[in-house]
Amino acid sequence: MTEARRHHDPEMKGFASDNYAGVHPEVFEALALANGGHQPPYGADVYTQRVQEVFQRHFGPEASAWPVFNGTGANVVGLRAMLAPWEAVVCAQSAHINTDEGGAPEQSAGIKLRTVPTPDGKLTPELIDREAWGFGDEHRAQPKVVSISESTELGTLYTPDEIAEIAAHCRHLGMLLHLDGSRLSNAAAALDVPLRALTTDAGVDVLSFGGTKSGLMFGEAVVVLNPAAARGMAYLRKSSMQLASKMRFVSVQFEALLAGDLWLRNARNANAMAARLAAAVRGIPGVSVTRAVEANAVFAVLPGDAADRVRKRFPFYTWDETTGEVRWMTAFDTTEADVDAFAAAVAEEMAQA
Repeated sequence: MTEARRHHDPEMKGFASDNYAGVHPEVFEALALANGGHQPPYGADVYTQRVQEVFQRHFGPEASAWPVFNGTGANVVGLRAMLAPWEAVVCAQSAHINTDEGGAPEQSAGIKLRTVPTPDGKLTPELIDREAWGFGDEHRAQPKVVSISESTELGTLYTPDEIAEIAAHCRHLGMLLHLDGSRLSNAAAALDVPLRALTTDAGVDVLSFGGTKSGLMFGEAVVVLNPAAARGMAYLRKSSMQLASKMRFVSVQFEALLAGDLWLRNARNANAMAARLAAAVRGIPGVSVTRAVEANAVFAVLPGDAADRVRKRFPFYTWDETTGEVRWMTAFDTTEADVDAFAAAVAEEMAQA
């Protein structure tokens, strides 16, 4: 009998991040199915071979999926494969690779990030051109990759046409397009398009596909859509410490997520709960929703003392310390009752403000 004990309240929910959520029951079932017996390590197992077919169903026959441990690893490995040592990445100033990777692209991969301020987290060809210049100048790190996030760190979405416009501009400049898709499922669900509409069909070369925020226990994937755009993936994944020995347990989770419609069900629920939350708090005096709610993020401003009191009951983060803006994230397991209880707590604490 196991000696492990439960050390948390399984009924407690928060709105800090969608990766606070647990593992979807269907993913747990898949992990149990993959357990038992012996399988070759390092991706030679039958589950990793099978998951290639699943990814190709969503992203096209040229796609190859490279399971890794986490999102930072996916971004670093994918970008390293696209870049020579003297080349640089153009990204939004708010991009996760710039603000929330602990300097991993620079420290672990020596990648130069050239950042552009954006009003809504989204790049445009005009914004890209602010840093995509100096080609041939030996004194300047050469712009080679544009990296965008879908959905963005500010909760906004690129449409397929907007991504296609950026991809075309990249080709015109001789550059490549990378997509950080930690919440790509939420974007596709919100826009009611298939995953390939925002990636393969729009001209993305390499993407990071999110699993943890969609109900996996652990695991993300680098998905190479343009084989000519990424070099040495097998070697870079290993040297970046992202090669799982028991990879079957990463791959089978992606099969559970993508072989059917679990990815879509999870994303739709998270998005719907964010819309419900935004509608609930908009009617509370003193609370203002600051950004459009397009996927599963709600940004708002409320008095700091009230926010701190609510935070003691439901975890969430302050997004901008200077303005007091907070971010509330919903997840695949967020329920209407969770949202209503949180909104009621906000109302109660605001009444005391």
